[in-house]
Amino acid sequence: MPEPLLSLEGVHTHIGRYHILHGVDLVVPEGELTVLLGRNGAGKTTTLRTIMGLWRASAGTIRFAGQDITAAVTPDIARLGIAYVPEAMGIFTGLTVRENLVLATTAGRFDAARLDAVFALFPVLKTKWHDAAGGLSGGQKQMLAISRAIVEARRLIVVDEPTKGLAPAVIEHLIGGFRMLKESRTTILLVEQNFHMARSLGDGVAVMDDGRVVHAGRMADLAADEALQSRLLGLSLASHQ
Repeated sequence: MPEPLLSLEGVHTHIGRYHILHGVDLVVPEGELTVLLGRNGAGKTTTLRTIMGLWRASAGTIRFAGQDITAAVTPDIARLGIAYVPEAMGIFTGLTVRENLVLATTAGRFDAARLDAVFALFPVLKTKWHDAAGGLSGGQKQMLAISRAIVEARRLIVVDEPTKGLAPAVIEHLIGGFRMLKESRTTILLVEQNFHMARSLGDGVAVMDDGRVVHAGRMADLAADEALQSRLLGLSLASHQ
């Protein structure tokens, strides 16, 4: 099997005196969308923040494209080609849509083809180009946050709960955007609580509980096994259309 783009082996993370991750093993194959599922407090966000170096792993190994990044600092991790969209989105509300995207470029200017691709994914951003980001709707802010991650070529996009608090129609629009990213073979690690979105987009899936990955496999297999869904997640994906 080819080497995965991202892998975590036995990763532990402590935050102060709290031991949050208890030996996480996770594989993200290149060119796929891998969904990280789990109940609230399972350790999903901590896993993403540990990958990005925002919290330091206290044990274990994180590898990206064959390189050990366990002890790397966040700016160096980003320069390797990993973009992070946090749950809070992190947009600059006092800046325009254009200015937010400019800040995500390395040279302070856009590649025309990449910008066209962003507008193809989220056309509303073109109409809001000179508007303050703080005046966007919740869904538009999420589109802007994702667009900042892809306005330049990245090898891996790490996204934390992009549908949280959004209306169903906006979620469907985001699903369409992620499908277009998948068609371009962009590698994505997605934490998501909306199981309709997870099932629609996921190639692979890992389920976390109590700071560990307790199941890993293909999303299609999990979606077809209601007993497994109930055991791992306490629900059936079929009830989340």
